[in-house]
Amino acid sequence: MKLSAVYKSPKKVDTYLYVAKRDDFTQVPAALMEKFGTPLFVMLIPLNKREIIAGMDRNKLVLKLESEGFYLQLPPKVTNLLEGHLHGRQIDNIPDAK
Repeated sequence: MKLSAVYKSPKKVDTYLYVAKRDDFTQVPAALMEKFGTPLFVMLIPLNKREIIAGMDRNKLVLKLESEGFYLQLPPKVTNLLEGHLHGRQIDNIPDAK
């Protein structure tokens, strides 16, 4: 069974680092490690148990780990609801309230 170690960032909310071997950050660029902070171990995850891991297809994650030695999971982009609402009003040609 193939495993990946998962770490969370103490500096960046909802940011996780997946590495092929526990506590092996040799493949992770130094600049990334500096911005990520000291990795906090979360869990070992079996790569053959789920189809979707870290919001992506398991095979893509495995390829990333094999080719680069790590995968950085960033938080999803937060949609600004006000901007979306105003954009929708412009599309519908509804004048902005004053």
